[in-house]
Amino acid sequence: MEWLKEILTIADLSIEDRQDQIQKELPKYFIPKEKFNTVNEEVKALKVQLDERDGQLDTLKKQVKDNSELTAKIEELQGENKKVKDDAEIKTIKQKFDFALELKLRDFKVKNVKAVKALLAVDKLKLNDDETFTGLEEQVNKLKETDDYLFGDTTVSGTGPPEEGKPDYKGKNPWSKETLNLSEQGKILKENPELAKVLKSQAK
Repeated sequence: MEWLKEILTIADLSIEDRQDQIQKELPKYFIPKEKFNTVNEEVKALKVQLDERDGQLDTLKKQVKDNSELTAKIEELQGENKKVKDDAEIKTIKQKFDFALELKLRDFKVKNVKAVKALLAVDKLKLNDDETFTGLEEQVNKLKETDDYLFGDTTVSGTGPPEEGKPDYKGKNPWSKETLNLSEQGKILKENPELAKVLKSQAK
């Protein structure tokens, strides 16, 4: 993991800064499995509850088979239960799709997963059993041609001194979340510590 090596080898970074940078970088490469598991477990629990309720309704339906009005009501409730279960299943499938897509997009070294995802024709992608996607690489390659700034390292230029609290800096702030650049951070920290302080304070 080159990004981690880079953080650890920047001489002018304090321990706190190293920890801060590692925490900012981690989400780019690792998606907490809990993000998927939490929803998945909730859906499983809901389906169990609905199955139990269906069983109770079946039993009740047999007991009141001569009461047409009550039987109709039970059938209505069973229909509602089926809809809830179907919706829960759809939610699980979508969650799995989104989770796999985010992981795969990170393999393409995108800077902002949400931004790139919004530009994709997601409805034309197919998630395969091995968690690869049919049609994704073609779309990503087209985006690289038209919007290459969304991929790879952010390029910045200029390391002038800060003036009246505002840095004379023409590049993108390498401490900002969207334009994080560890190499540029190390360069500015070494060449212009005061500018680094200002940029860090203005980072969002």
